[in-house]
Amino acid sequence: MTIGSTVLGYPRIGPKRELKRALERYWAGRCGEDELRGTARQLRRDTWTALRDAGLDSVPGNTFSYYDQVLDAAVTFGAVPRRHAALGLGPLDTYFAMARGVESAPPLEMTKWFDTNYHYLVPEIGPQTRFTLTDRTPVEQYREAESLGVRTRPVLVGPLTFLLLSKPDATAPGSFRPLDKLDELLDAYAELLGELHDAGAEWVQLDEPAFAADRTPQELAALRDAYRQLGELSRRPKLLVAGYFGDLGEALGVLASSPIEGLAVDLVAGSSTVDDLSGVRGLRDKTLVAGLVDGRNVWRTDLDAALSTGATLLGMAAEVAVGTSCSLLHVPYDVEAEPDLDPQVKSWLAFAAQKVREVVVLGRALREGRDAVADELAGARAAIADRAGADRIRNGRVRSRLDSLRPEHARRGAYDDRRVAQQKSLGLPPLPTTTIGSFPQTTDVRKARAALRSGTIDRASYKQRMRDEIDRVIALQEEIGLDVLVHGEPERNDMVQYFAEHLDGFASTEHGWVQSYGSRCVRPPILYGDVVRPQPMTVEWAEYAQRQTRRPVKGMLTGPVTILAWSFVRDDQPLAETARQVALAIRDEVHDLESAGIRVVQVDEPALRELLPLRAAEHPAYLDWAVESFRLATSGVADSTQIHTHLCYSEFGDVIDAIVALDADVTSIEAARSRMEVLDDLNAVGFGRGVGPGVYDIHSPRVPEVDEVVDLLRAALEAVPARRLWVNPDCGLKTRGYAEVEAALRNVISATRQVRASLS
Repeated sequence: MTIGSTVLGYPRIGPKRELKRALERYWAGRCGEDELRGTARQLRRDTWTALRDAGLDSVPGNTFSYYDQVLDAAVTFGAVPRRHAALGLGPLDTYFAMARGVESAPPLEMTKWFDTNYHYLVPEIGPQTRFTLTDRTPVEQYREAESLGVRTRPVLVGPLTFLLLSKPDATAPGSFRPLDKLDELLDAYAELLGELHDAGAEWVQLDEPAFAADRTPQELAALRDAYRQLGELSRRPKLLVAGYFGDLGEALGVLASSPIEGLAVDLVAGSSTVDDLSGVRGLRDKTLVAGLVDGRNVWRTDLDAALSTGATLLGMAAEVAVGTSCSLLHVPYDVEAEPDLDPQVKSWLAFAAQKVREVVVLGRALREGRDAVADELAGARAAIADRAGADRIRNGRVRSRLDSLRPEHARRGAYDDRRVAQQKSLGLPPLPTTTIGSFPQTTDVRKARAALRSGTIDRASYKQRMRDEIDRVIALQEEIGLDVLVHGEPERNDMVQYFAEHLDGFASTEHGWVQSYGSRCVRPPILYGDVVRPQPMTVEWAEYAQRQTRRPVKGMLTGPVTILAWSFVRDDQPLAETARQVALAIRDEVHDLESAGIRVVQVDEPALRELLPLRAAEHPAYLDWAVESFRLATSGVADSTQIHTHLCYSEFGDVIDAIVALDADVTSIEAARSRMEVLDDLNAVGFGRGVGPGVYDIHSPRVPEVDEVVDLLRAALEAVPARRLWVNPDCGLKTRGYAEVEAALRNVISATRQVRASLS
């Protein structure tokens, strides 16, 4: 069994978000475990048979997950924290407790999967962790697919990536690293590989994207030792090691010289890999899966260029197979499910189903020649030419405006002067309280938006329903006792899509859902052309909310970097140029909010760390344009206008200097799950602005107790003086219910009042 044409993974939430709905019914107690497992089983079977019938030579298996593939690996190999194991729950509920937490057991931390918007659960590993094969789901799913006549290639998170993405648990001494447990983990992998071999699996895919980032000599040595050990096993399937999201660097040679049979490389994000491959020893006796089709963006592949690249690889390996650059988890299912998408834009796109066909076409072309797929090549060629020449791609006005910008357009006055002016304007107490922006999106709110789209209600009726919800949210915040209020964002379907729908240069989908984590899905907009703001986007709602209260109401905007990160972005110009266009649109909105009497404006950049290149050598160039775009968006306002930003669920150490350089007056940041660890990083660089470390983890249904919040605030005060400390949740409240939100916010306010009293 050769690999031939393949993909490294596939979406799993369901074309109509079937898994999301089943999960949420299960968590709410509206369906049982059998029903949930039945939905999952049907989704797996539909995927396996669809990929086989589409013409793939090798179908990936074990890519389904109820929540996250890294969490799956932790459970498979017994890395279940004691607090979750002690709950006495069944396997599935223990799994969900690790992901979501319960009252007596907080969940695992969550952070971004490399430079994507997918979130993974961070395993906790300590000296007492005992890796054993405790869950045989990969074997069971292999047999399940085989019963349908599909022989899959099981996919596992590689052992090095698993440990490098883990964190030491609370029992670990300072010198301990999860990588210290590698030998024990390899024994468990060996056992699983043996069982997959006995079940009939010919290939197993081990994903090692951690080596697309900079790695130490010790980590590279661990990679060498691990794959020597696994490669020398006498009872195992053939091993395909997949490195993606960039060049493998030195790891390429390490893996090529190991006893593995196959290597998958990313030839989209890793543009220099083609040249690098030619000099690598050890490839000639291996299968090389060339990642020629972009697994992370939605543009049609230039099949002529990809085929030329693939042809240069022939002869470098025993077999050259065609694949995707990474898993297709990061793109929607099928562009043909979008009948209302602009036909011209639609013709430029390829979602997961279309990318599978592109892989099949390229594989056939490499085997049989261009003439065998002449029609497909011609169709792709025409679409790419049409996109390149389309008038709608460029806007002369916005380009001229960018050309006229000067450095001072991205600068504000001195922070100390701003702080004095803002305190005089706002008159806030010590430890001012606020929320991050969104409030729960009720069924009535969602129904109102759907009714407007379908024409069931007119614009005036919709506006009144949104105003009624804003009235409710403002009154609730005043009653609870928050100091800086928000309007709750009932009119927004998503923090990026909403803006995309109000900006020229974007297209939106109806069914283009992509999993972000667990049951959380997003519909990334498609940024295809120059970005222009035709009219104000948020001013009407913020101005209305401010008229309902004497307390300051924050204007809520999404920053340029995050809009790029959470969209499918055009690939025909540098990201920096696109970011500046988006920044101009946000800048105009900030100024209009200020003119409308909004004295606090929050420009969220939760994706600042997400887009950071995996290689350190590329960090400075990215951070320069990322910081400049934020400052361009937020400058030009009075000193008395307070600019906030928000960052969440990332490892912030690599971008601490950039957070300082943003020059926001207040930065709110995820900190509840890590219990304020990020404040040490901020202090290390002399961060001197206002900071709001989250005290309420909104990604868990837990309601924090008052004493718990008091402890977090006291820990924060050890690192941040009271005059600079804000109190807020980790993130927006959109995904939570009102009952838990009200209880949590009341506890946060009670805790804040206790701590305030201790300051005097």
